[in-house]
Amino acid sequence: MPRPAEDPESGETRTVIARAFTLVEDVVYIGIGVLLTCSALLLLVNGGIGLWRATIEGAPLRGVINLLDRTLLVLMLVELLYTVQVSFREHTLLPEPFLIVGLIAATRRILVVTAEFSVTGKDGDPDRFRNAMLEIALLTLMTVALVGSLLMLRRLRDPGKASASRS
Repeated sequence: MPRPAEDPESGETRTVIARAFTLVEDVVYIGIGVLLTCSALLLLVNGGIGLWRATIEGAPLRGVINLLDRTLLVLMLVELLYTVQVSFREHTLLPEPFLIVGLIAATRRILVVTAEFSVTGKDGDPDRFRNAMLEIALLTLMTVALVGSLLMLRRLRDPGKASASRS
């Protein structure tokens, strides 16, 4: 059976509702962007203060590890801010920025666990050593999976470049 012609008012109502949802989406993205920016700036300032204190105290390893952790966290926030910017501009969610954030998070945790273990792991506790090695192994697997996912997405997006790079 043929569909009856749509009511012109119905089409206009849908357009108004769609525009309202787009406006709400934009407001939410702007709010998220402002919060991420403030968080990144506060962490950056806090990291600078921590570096200053660590330098005054003779740069203890704990202070350097804390600075590394905060710096990589700022990098994650900046990458999330980029994701929000792309989502705001294109009104679509792209998987690559989220995979990059996951990759930064896994790398951050690997570096922090390794650095913390180098400071506190000298007491010879076998359970602690095993747990740290297990965490690093799982994070490494996660890193490999994230890199593989990024490579697959790029090959799907640019099939010509993938075949050209193989020859």
